Amino acid sequence: MNIPQRWSPLINTFNHDVLFPYINYHRPCFFPKTITDSKGKNKKIYPNENMMTPYDKLKSIENAKNYSKPGITFETLDKVALKQTDDQAAEQLQKERSKLN
Repeated sequence: MNIPQRWSPLINTFNHDVLFPYINYHRPCFFPKTITDSKGKNKKIYPNENMMTPYDKLKSIENAKNYSKPGITFETLDKVALKQTDDQAAEQLQKERSKLN
């Protein structure tokens, strides 16, 4: 979908400052677990214990520090994640989204 060029700076700012932090730090999603059934077929299931934010999933990976950019630490990212509650982040998302209309 194409948008008029005059809107792109506003949308880019919204995505960078509001949407991406909300999705990565505050919006939980299910991560699949693959099981093999009795016929040998792989099946994905979505158990409740696999529901977490993408940031929490990253932190749960073994040797996760090896996947971050140089100079980026989990302590720094934790400050970003804890700057707002999930509800505050959702409210900000809705408020900022309404400004785009």
